[in-house]
Amino acid sequence: MTAIRALHHDVRLQISGVALQRGYRRLVANFDLTCEPGDIIALQGPNGSGKTTLLRAIAGFHSPAAGRITLSRLQGPEIEEPGEVLSFLGHQDPIKAGEKLIDQLRFWADLCGASRDRVAETLAQVGLSKQADLQGGVLSAGQRKRAALARLLLEDRAIWLLDEPASPLDQEGRALLGALLDQHAKQGGIILAAVHDPLPGVAARILTLGTAESGVAA
Repeated sequence: MTAIRALHHDVRLQISGVALQRGYRRLVANFDLTCEPGDIIALQGPNGSGKTTLLRAIAGFHSPAAGRITLSRLQGPEIEEPGEVLSFLGHQDPIKAGEKLIDQLRFWADLCGASRDRVAETLAQVGLSKQADLQGGVLSAGQRKRAALARLLLEDRAIWLLDEPASPLDQEGRALLGALLDQHAKQGGIILAAVHDPLPGVAARILTLGTAESGVAA
């Protein structure tokens, strides 16, 4: 079954003529990109080339110096609030050290409008059922990343913005990540990930930042 036949999400992302700046340094100039349901984009490039800044701009955390970022339904109007359709997973995982993992995910389910009944199922899906009653502070770095992936699943947003999602996962964790990425794309989701290494288990369109072809200043 193709990704579009399995369509669950129906959001399009369009970036037109975007320029991004950090301080006095121009990172991105005249950047264009259109993402349709099922697209997986791997953003590559050296440190400082604008990968994370681009993800943050799409999420609404960074204001472009020029250009336009548009989110819209395939058969509907523009989406004014990015948080309705996208999730951002950065370097800093959102897991609190002093609270039980299951309580944190129940809180997040309430916040994003998901049923609490999904929490145990989601923990099992990311391989953390045995850690449900542990406090976040005793989880390993890989387990914390798995917990962050559980939050993505609970949010059920169309667009995933991921900053180095495979770090610090082990081989089994990377296989899990690849399966989740593949599933999301087949449901019509869009994935943009800043990476240094290839995304595991999926065929991604590679966009290298820091080159003239990418519209990004080196």
